[in-house]
Amino acid sequence: MEEAEIYIVEKIKEALESSNSPNRARFIEEMLKSKKIFIYGVGRSGLVAKAFAIRLVQLGLKVFFIGETVTPIVEPDDFVIIISKTGQTMSAIQTANIVGRVGSTVAVITAKETSKLAHASNILIHLKANNNIKSNLAPLGTLFEDTAMVFLDALVPDIMAKLGETENNMRARHAIWV
Repeated sequence: MEEAEIYIVEKIKEALESSNSPNRARFIEEMLKSKKIFIYGVGRSGLVAKAFAIRLVQLGLKVFFIGETVTPIVEPDDFVIIISKTGQTMSAIQTANIVGRVGSTVAVITAKETSKLAHASNILIHLKANNNIKSNLAPLGTLFEDTAMVFLDALVPDIMAKLGETENNMRARHAIWV
């Protein structure tokens, strides 16, 4: 294994072990009782958000990515997930403030628990993926984005169990590209 691979895997493990897991169960519970789930992120955080959105669709949930042309309006009984390492991305903060005023539940996944975005959340998932980073091995937001991806993927088995879903059910909803 290369030095960067070892470093990234170790840092993800450290971040997940020290992160804000008390809100994990509430995150799942609130998400599953909502009518619609909306997800938002910019850049690589947005790609992590889209990957999670795909899994939720495969679980049979009604999911939309904010900013797409076919995304419906957010309503009070909806659940909105916003992913941002810094919690300072203006579009993410604006989105949280707008959907918060509508009355939907806002869940934020960030590395900065004191950020403006974190303060706009109803549910905060603080991923401590920004401590003592060796930028030559994990530049920019690599550790946060990878940690967020692992965190969200690790929610899937719990969601499957709560919904009574199987991998075969999910496979039947998997996109077929022709």
